Amino acid sequence: MDSAVAAGKFPHGWHRTFYTLWLGAFITGMGYSMTMPFISLFINELGSFSHFQLNFYSGLAFAVTFISQAIVSPFWGSLADRKGRKLMCMRASGVMACTIFITGLSQSVWMIIAMRTLQGIFSGYINNATALMAGETPHSRSGWVMAAMSTAGVAGNLVGPLLGGSLSGAFGYRIPFFITGLLMLSVFFSTWLLTVEHFRPIKKAAMKPLGEIIHELPNPRLIFVMFLTTMIVTASTMSIDPIISLYVRSLMHNRGNVAFVAGIVAATPGLGTLIAASKVGHTMDQVGPERILRTGLAVAFVLFIPMTFTHSPWSLAFWRFLLGLANAALMPAAQTVLTLDVPAEAFGRIFSLNQSFQAGGAVLGSLLGSLISGLSSYQMVFAVTGLTLLINLVLVLTVRTKKTA
Repeated sequence: MDSAVAAGKFPHGWHRTFYTLWLGAFITGMGYSMTMPFISLFINELGSFSHFQLNFYSGLAFAVTFISQAIVSPFWGSLADRKGRKLMCMRASGVMACTIFITGLSQSVWMIIAMRTLQGIFSGYINNATALMAGETPHSRSGWVMAAMSTAGVAGNLVGPLLGGSLSGAFGYRIPFFITGLLMLSVFFSTWLLTVEHFRPIKKAAMKPLGEIIHELPNPRLIFVMFLTTMIVTASTMSIDPIISLYVRSLMHNRGNVAFVAGIVAATPGLGTLIAASKVGHTMDQVGPERILRTGLAVAFVLFIPMTFTHSPWSLAFWRFLLGLANAALMPAAQTVLTLDVPAEAFGRIFSLNQSFQAGGAVLGSLLGSLISGLSSYQMVFAVTGLTLLINLVLVLTVRTKKTA
C-alpha cells in the first residue's frame, strides 16, 4: 500500500472513491441479477426447446461469460498493475453497457451467447473496484472495507431480482437488459469523474514476476487455498442461479406469477448477506478472516441439507435467506486474506488471478448445475453443491493445521 494512503494523507479522496465504487458495484450487481435469473425464461421464448436443451442452453449462456473471463483475466491483471485499476473499472463498465443493451435485442439463443462471451472478455468491474480499494485502504480497516464492498454487489443482487421480476412480468424479458445497459453507462462516467487512485505506474520490465512474489510469501499454500475457496464458493452460487427460475416454476406447477416469485427466491440470499455483512466485517478485523471463513463454510454446508428436501418456493426462500447470512463470511474473508498476505505491488495480478478462479467456479457451477438438473433433478443440484462446500471446509482446516504445525 502507498505509505501516504496508510498515513491518511488522502482521506477525502478515499471516502469519495469508496462511495463511488460501492455504488458502481451495486449497479453492476443489480444489473446482473435483474437479467440473469430470468435468462432461461427469455431463451425459452426464442425457440422450441426440450427440457434438456433449455437447461443446457441456460447453463451455456451463464458459462461462456466466465470461460472467456477466466482466459483473459491474467492479462487484465498485469495491465492493472502497470496502468491502474481505475482504467480497468472504466473498461469493464463501458463495454458491459454495450453488450448488455445489445443482449436485449437478441433474436436467437446464439446471439445471447455471443454477447455474453464479449461481456466476459471485458468484464471485471467489481473485482477491480475491490482491488482498487484494497490499495487505498489502511490495513486496520481492510476487513470492514472488503466486507462493505461485498455488500454493494449483494445489495444489488437483492434489489435486482425483485425489479427484474416485476419488469419482466409487466413488460417482457428484454426491458431489464435495456435498463441495465443504460445504468452501466452511468457507472462508466461516475467512475471516470469521481474516483481517485493514488497509483504509480510500474514499468513492465520492473515488475517482479508473480511466481517470485508468491514464492516469497510466508504461507503461499494459504493463498492457493483462498483461490480454490473463491472457485468453490462461486460454483456453489452458480450451480443454483441458472436453474432457480425453472425450479421455482416446477414448485409452483407452472401457475401464478413465476417470474416475480423466482425474483424473491433469487433475492433472499442477498438480504441475508446485507444484514450480516457489516457485523461480519467488524468481527473479521477482531478475530481474523480465517476463523470467519471456517465458520461460514460449516454453516453453509448445513443449510444446503434442508434446501435439498424443500417442496415450497417460500421454504426455499427462507433457507436461502439463512444461507445469505453465512455467505457474508465467505468471499469477503477470502479476499481479506489476500489483501493482508500479498504485497500491494501485486494486487492487480493477484485479484485478477483470483477472478480467474472465480470465473472457473462460475463455469463449473453453472454447467454442473444445468447438467445435473437436466439428467437428474433440481434437488440433486442442492445436494451436490452442499458437498462441495464440505470439501472446501476440509481444505481450509487442512491449511490451518499445516500453518500452525
